[in-house]
Amino acid sequence: MLKKIHHVGVVVPNLDEGLKFWRDTLGLHFTKSETIEEQGVKAALLKVGESEIELLEPLNPDNGVGKFLARRGGGLHHVCFETDDIDRELEIARGKNIQLIDQKARRGLAGMICFLHPKATRGVLVEYAQPIDE
Repeated sequence: MLKKIHHVGVVVPNLDEGLKFWRDTLGLHFTKSETIEEQGVKAALLKVGESEIELLEPLNPDNGVGKFLARRGGGLHHVCFETDDIDRELEIARGKNIQLIDQKARRGLAGMICFLHPKATRGVLVEYAQPIDE
């Protein structure tokens, strides 16, 4: 079952500059940051209430986030819903014939993650995340 909006993903051309606005200007609480080579991004999570903002800086212009930045500039990239059972959510999506980007969950900054294809979600990139206790 989807529990809440875990985070909203925002593409930024430079993570440090993005943090200056979201953390320093708006006062959101910095949670963590990581370079995720497999996804081709430097990412940071900032807490706001019970949800988070995820900042994404592409590591190269040829990956999905890099192409998004080149086409649209920085801005809203995706919405992520939290779940306790990401494998079950993928199974439900498959059962409803929802086109998937990820056929199985993978490690991400928010825990185990997967994406639904925006063609199946009326143009919105949707992510599911199952947080991992660290």
